[in-house]
Amino acid sequence: MNRFALLPALLLAAAVAVAGFTGLDSSPPPPSSDTDPVAWSLDPAHSEVRFGITHLAISRVTGKFHDYDASVTMDPDDLSSLSVDATVRIESIDTGNEKRDDHLRSADFFDASNHPEMRFVSNEITNVNGNTFQMKGDLMIRGTTKPVVFETELLGTAVDNEGRQRAGFTAATTINRKDFGLTWNRVTEAGGLVVGEDVDITLDIQTIRGDA
Repeated sequence: MNRFALLPALLLAAAVAVAGFTGLDSSPPPPSSDTDPVAWSLDPAHSEVRFGITHLAISRVTGKFHDYDASVTMDPDDLSSLSVDATVRIESIDTGNEKRDDHLRSADFFDASNHPEMRFVSNEITNVNGNTFQMKGDLMIRGTTKPVVFETELLGTAVDNEGRQRAGFTAATTINRKDFGLTWNRVTEAGGLVVGEDVDITLDIQTIRGDA
């Protein structure tokens, strides 16, 4: 065979050998996915953080927080990709009674001057069934962190009149306030407790894809 005819084959073999030796991959990179998890911002105008607790074992007191924020990352087509880091400012508590709210901010309860925020950070999404799932994570209140599980549902997604994609969630859990150092109580003349121990927390959250 003509030695000049061997030249292209030798050059090709050398290129293959060099690529293999250096670990280079000549294949093109995979295309980026439009369904990769992306950041979503909280829309506080269409969200609410509220709670409820029993009073004197005969009625229920409810309240909400007005000042909160959350960073959310997710692909709405893969709910297992959801990640949440949320913060609530204690000073914004509102039960409709100023005297009670001041007591809740005091050292008897949240001790807002020393622990101005409570925070939830998710760490696992489990039991996804359609649009419902469990969001597990760590809740920090008054310097104490405990694992909690929110029963959560993606209510749906929609595009608003400005062309932005929105997603709405509802989530609920129940905690024992004593687990977080909120131990204050009084006993009534009848022997009952003034304030219950279990606190129901409900989140109604709307998010906007990208920056709001």
